[in-house]
Amino acid sequence: MRIEITKGERADRIRVNRPDGTVLDYAMPKKGPVPHDAVHYFVERALGLADAFWGMIARGLHPDAIAELARAGGHASAKRAAVPDDSIVALLQAERLVECFEADLWGGGGDAQALIAMAQTACDYSHVPLPGMDAVGAERIRSDINAFAADWIAAPGGHVAALEWN
Repeated sequence: MRIEITKGERADRIRVNRPDGTVLDYAMPKKGPVPHDAVHYFVERALGLADAFWGMIARGLHPDAIAELARAGGHASAKRAAVPDDSIVALLQAERLVECFEADLWGGGGDAQALIAMAQTACDYSHVPLPGMDAVGAERIRSDINAFAADWIAAPGGHVAALEWN
């Protein structure tokens, strides 16, 4: 599946060419220096989270439908922390890890063990296990995100980053 992220001013455009030939096109409001869904890509790819966000997109779901699935499945939030339905465990694992890697990127990085501890706490809060990630794996994900971020931040508006999801 081909993912193209076009850098915008207030929102980035994401265009997805799915394996079945359908095309998805949506806007992702900016909430940091790199697109949130790009961080999902690096985390999910590295950890083999095929049933998380990008796997659901590949199977035909729209991001709005994924958000609804998460709410219906017991997504743990500040207002209602509950044990989630098995169908959204990978989705929640990915979301918690993405948040941790975004915080790491925004904060300038640090010790891989501290990042893993933060991820463990985030997963515990959402009642999901931390996916298998050691310090080497965390550093690999961090490196991939940092390389993407360096290119993305330096690029002008209209820049297109192409990613391949298998």
